[in-house]
Amino acid sequence: MLDIRDLTLSITGEAGHIDILRDVSLSVARGEALGLVGESGSGKSMTLRCLLRIEPPGSTVGGVITLDGADVLALGGEPLRRMRASSVAMIAQNPHAVLNPVAPIRRYLQEGMRDAQGLSVTAARVRAAELLERVGLDDVDRVLNSYPHELSGGMLQRVVIAGAIAGQPKLLLADEPTTALDVTTQAEVMAILDDCRRELGMALLFVTHDLDLAGAVCDRIAVMKDGEIVETGVPDQLRDNPAHAYTRQLMDSRPAGITGTPDAAVPGETPDEKEQ
Repeated sequence: MLDIRDLTLSITGEAGHIDILRDVSLSVARGEALGLVGESGSGKSMTLRCLLRIEPPGSTVGGVITLDGADVLALGGEPLRRMRASSVAMIAQNPHAVLNPVAPIRRYLQEGMRDAQGLSVTAARVRAAELLERVGLDDVDRVLNSYPHELSGGMLQRVVIAGAIAGQPKLLLADEPTTALDVTTQAEVMAILDDCRRELGMALLFVTHDLDLAGAVCDRIAVMKDGEIVETGVPDQLRDNPAHAYTRQLMDSRPAGITGTPDAAVPGETPDEKEQ
């Protein structure tokens, strides 16, 4: 479904030339869930931005991104818009960044379906209610008529998931969708996301800093450091026999993995440090 080969992203600005991504290669099969794990600033979200072609202004992208046979980096205009509307959908970390604070939830859900699928107002309203029920929300009429500030964080994330699966995309991107939620709500949202993926046969690229969470929902995990993929494997292998020192450090940094004096930091520099 998704094949990324030797992806690079660099930015030239007042600070000079900075390499953000370096020869990133990963693949996601149809129906597979791949976790992309690493600390903040490792390049996880930038990888998703390249896939959606919303990389920072002034940046240079190289390599190959193929989504369902289409050369993503060669797309532009209407073909790129169609890809975003039908082939791939994204769940952001902060639902408030996605939802219009002065528009009711029904407008967010219905406008997307009417635009991408050509549904009538009545059909879009019915479909929106069905989607909210599918993601575990009760009293859907009240939710549809509510504004974002009237709903909890967990409810808003369910709304965003409903919007993401509305077009039954082939690939679902999830960029740390549970970071701002409490542990119980986090588990509920991830269970809903995993159920939707399996039911609709979608591929999932799940970005997180939480190895345990990725291991619970993903078939494979790719570990990212300083803009590079340093290791890819199944959850059990990464937990029991990691090949890279950074993966071991991530495992040991978990609350359950801390048993003594922390290991020394794995060598590496941020892009800013490289320019100094």
